[in-house]
Amino acid sequence: MASSGFRLRCSLPGHQMDVRGLAATLFPVGAFVSVSRDRTARVWVPSSPNSSFTEMHCMNGHSNFVSCVCIIVPNDTYPRGLIVTGGNDHNICVFTLDSPEPLYILKGHKNTVCSLSAGKFGTLLSGSWDTTSKVWLNEKCLMTLQGHTAAVWAVKILPEQGFMLTGSADKTIKMWKAGRCERTFTGHNDCVRGLAILNELEFLSCSNDATIRRWQITGQCLQIYYGHTNYIYCLSVFPNGEDFVTAGEDRSLRIWKNGECTQTIRLPAQSIWSCCVLDNGDIVVGSSDGVIRVFTEAEERTATAEEIQTFENELSNAAIDPKTGDLGDININELPGREHLDEPGTREGQTRLIRVGDGVQAYQWSVVDGRWIKIGDVVGSSGGTQKTSGKVLYEGKEFDYVFTIDINESGPSMKLPYNITDDPWLVAHNFLEKNDLSPMFLDQVANFIIENTKGHTLGSAGTGFSDPFTGSGRYIPGSGLGTGGTSGVDPFTGTGRYVPGSVPSNLAPSAGGDPFSGKLKELNGCTSAEQKLSEDDLQILEKFLSIVSSPSVLETPTAEQLEILWKAAQWPEDIVFPVLDILRLAVRHPAVNEHFCSENYSTQFSNYLLNKINLQGKPANQMLVLRTVCNCFASQSYGSKLMMSLREAVLSQAIEMKSTSNKNVHIALSTLILNYAVNLHAGNDIEGKANCLSIISAAIEVLQDYEAIFRLLVALGTIISNDPNALQLAQSLGVDSQIRKYSSVSDPAKVGDCCRFVLKVL
Repeated sequence: MASSGFRLRCSLPGHQMDVRGLAATLFPVGAFVSVSRDRTARVWVPSSPNSSFTEMHCMNGHSNFVSCVCIIVPNDTYPRGLIVTGGNDHNICVFTLDSPEPLYILKGHKNTVCSLSAGKFGTLLSGSWDTTSKVWLNEKCLMTLQGHTAAVWAVKILPEQGFMLTGSADKTIKMWKAGRCERTFTGHNDCVRGLAILNELEFLSCSNDATIRRWQITGQCLQIYYGHTNYIYCLSVFPNGEDFVTAGEDRSLRIWKNGECTQTIRLPAQSIWSCCVLDNGDIVVGSSDGVIRVFTEAEERTATAEEIQTFENELSNAAIDPKTGDLGDININELPGREHLDEPGTREGQTRLIRVGDGVQAYQWSVVDGRWIKIGDVVGSSGGTQKTSGKVLYEGKEFDYVFTIDINESGPSMKLPYNITDDPWLVAHNFLEKNDLSPMFLDQVANFIIENTKGHTLGSAGTGFSDPFTGSGRYIPGSGLGTGGTSGVDPFTGTGRYVPGSVPSNLAPSAGGDPFSGKLKELNGCTSAEQKLSEDDLQILEKFLSIVSSPSVLETPTAEQLEILWKAAQWPEDIVFPVLDILRLAVRHPAVNEHFCSENYSTQFSNYLLNKINLQGKPANQMLVLRTVCNCFASQSYGSKLMMSLREAVLSQAIEMKSTSNKNVHIALSTLILNYAVNLHAGNDIEGKANCLSIISAAIEVLQDYEAIFRLLVALGTIISNDPNALQLAQSLGVDSQIRKYSSVSDPAKVGDCCRFVLKVL
């Protein structure tokens, strides 16, 4: 007896090539967007009667294939939301529903943009073949996530807590927060191709290894789902947040409920590239034949009997390559005849092969329909020889073509086997991966296949023979595109609002007194002969200390005094702390600040400070060097300018100090972060603010001293004050969950007061 299940709702022709990406929209209701290798994006809206869809818009903006799409939810500025597409032209196009031309184009990736995900408040995450992911807000790149060693095929922003996920061809998944990789998930045996969020604690991944995995964000793999027999390209979750659908290279769409594959739907196309679930539970599927198909469980939206029969006819006439499916080795002489179809199947999706004359037909058992449905004719199964079948044998298998590719003059030739039922881009991808060649050549190899198979592929026909790398059969060293990435930092952190009147212009600690000059003499005796100071040097240094430690002394230090200080600063790590104490006081003096931070001395001084900001250093030295950097901000002309130019390097090293257990180091760290926040406050450097928010978030997760927390809370408010973009980013990061616990702090009262103000604004 037939049971309820998904049936065809409609087939939507329109795209001229593979449909690579799909995304459901919130407006218009029930609509979705598709993107294709034909370089277009199309918006489809439900038509009347409600069984089909009508193309509402065709959007252009990319100069090459469009690979992926996502939707930015409606906001005050764009009440119908935005459509975002990524392409092989390395660009990201952002569209409104009102125009076929892009609202703006995001540039920054060095290779194909193959994955996109939108978060709260307009935050956008992109993944690329250049091995990086980028975080965007409006028209700006806030940070670059670096850590994968191969293409980033899948990205997702978790709904809460500010976490981001990236899945890569390096077989791993990484979870990021505030621009830092918090965890790496390993388990897949091949490229990770898709990610889907179940809830704020769990997500799914699919892979070229033909499995789906369910993960906790803590790192545990909860379950592995088996069913597909080839690459799985995509997955999408149903509105109930538990069941899901997958699609892949085995020509199938599979529905998973309660952890089991409850239905398998075969399509008349080899590669099922994309799928998405609409709010009403219907499934939209895009494939290599350029057709979009929608499947539904609702009887009122099911296609007519004639439409379903047309679909089944297309399916039955499809050619199946046994190497890409679950058919196994075929011996035609051992196969049964049609009588084998009189016996019902034992499970959903079960496949049977039937001998019909000299050919082989494949049937699949449908529990929904209670019958066997023909899913195609099996090609290459006659058992003939190369001479009788017209096939070329390579590594024991038959192919329609086996091309010889020369990469360089001295290296060996490479073989590229191809069948006309294969997808040229998938074959090109596998060829590059097998031979350890750059994915930058994907287009060249795929187009080479199309041009040299006399139009039998899914691409355009062509004539002539040319090597895909140069057009002439040889690779010319230096002429190919290189791979590369951009460096950057990720802002997934922080939030808060400016607390009026609570932020000093500079919170650098003021300190005076004798930094144990007697200790200087004692430690001077422990140095090497080259580093030892003379008695005169020590006296000069003491005189220098009296100048820089007393605000009432207006005397300018001499060049000799500065040279002696710099010589003493080179003392070994174990004994340099009193010199660092003098240095951190000295850089507040305008003349000293100019000397060390101006052009002539800035490189040496910068390298010195960066070398001292070291997790392996002594706590006293860690605290003093952080205070030294803070006091550099005393001069806007020299020290502040230099420290701002070193922002990324200083903050990325300083944040490592959060793992120490020293309270004074933590307070110095938070003071340094606040100094950067104050200096970024008045400017429009959104990337710098994102970097600072990232560091604040990382620090507030670990630091516990209330004075350090207070300074971080003030920095949070300062960094986004009067800057809607920074505020929008902060809101999207979910830092409210990080700071909420401090709202009840009453001692000191300033911590609770500041935290409550920030939370109220959020």
